[in-house]
Amino acid sequence: MIALDAEQQAARDWFEGLRDRICAAFEAIEREAGSDARFAYTPSQRIDADGTDGGGGMKGLMKGRVFEKVGVNVSTVAGRFAPDFARTINGAAEDPRFFATGISLVAHMANPHVPAVHMNCRFLVTTKRWFGGGADLNPPLPYAEDTEDFHTALRAACEAHPDAGDYPRMKTWADDYFWIPHRKAHRGVGGIFFDHLEGDFASNFAFVRDVGDAFLDVFPRIVRRRMGMAADDAARAAMLAYRGRYAEFNLVYDRGTLFGLKTGHDPEAILMSLPPVATWA
Repeated sequence: MIALDAEQQAARDWFEGLRDRICAAFEAIEREAGSDARFAYTPSQRIDADGTDGGGGMKGLMKGRVFEKVGVNVSTVAGRFAPDFARTINGAAEDPRFFATGISLVAHMANPHVPAVHMNCRFLVTTKRWFGGGADLNPPLPYAEDTEDFHTALRAACEAHPDAGDYPRMKTWADDYFWIPHRKAHRGVGGIFFDHLEGDFASNFAFVRDVGDAFLDVFPRIVRRRMGMAADDAARAAMLAYRGRYAEFNLVYDRGTLFGLKTGHDPEAILMSLPPVATWA
């Protein structure tokens, strides 16, 4: 077992509690749609390069009538970065030891009118301590109302914490980060993205909690708004083509994918972000 200090334990406990609330909310939507789909949970374990316990996590996966594939993973891991990778991580060049705990969620929806979504929050400790994360909406068929509601919720979370949350900066950061250079297109309609949020733990942690709560409030509302809409073959084809671009971004550019693979975490947990079906013309 990894020994945790008070801040690490508080972050871990909250991320795991958020996982439970999100999974319950998504299962409730499936029941409303007449489905008995439930999350299946699988533990994952990380062994550090020297053979010591590197922690692990729990993978939650559901395939249902509304959520074609949704993964909600939590993990708490520790160990040492490889020297070359350590130089790319905030505070790790001086000492490669690290601790990380967090939640990562990606949902790919069965109805093309319902947007896919990504959300993650994490707390990392090297020689520095910081939070990172964000959330972004990824609709194959965008609706201005959904985009506005999603951004309004995240803006409110930022504005409630002026010492930690900077909505204009974090929105721009998301727009820049979720850009697919070879496609010259954004992955979706944006959200917020933040990293290396250092300083007062209590203030930053309060902001991160509000980001998670804002996501849990707004996304189920958007799902319920769209999940009953009729979808024809053209809409389905548009969704599958969009998913191809989503997969390209996650495999080529996404930092979280690289971090997980470079630190020896469970590849099934890392690659749960990929859509179940996609097409390339």
